[in-house]
Amino acid sequence: MSSAQARPPKPLYSNVSPAVPSPCISVCRLDEQRVCTGCHRHVEHIREWRSADDERRRQICREAQALRDQAKAH
Repeated sequence: MSSAQARPPKPLYSNVSPAVPSPCISVCRLDEQRVCTGCHRHVEHIREWRSADDERRRQICREAQALRDQAKAH
């Protein structure tokens, strides 16, 4: 394959969907329950985000919002 025909490198996050933006706010610190204090996602949800489809991402966002609301109540 010549350089003119070379494929561009695959993006690091190939499953990024503009339909469901990441809730990450670049405050990446985990609490004792392994929940990010910035976006309120559990570490497993953060890992899953990259491969999740839009519906699963919406579910993760809803769960994060519930944790955020719970944190504000305390």
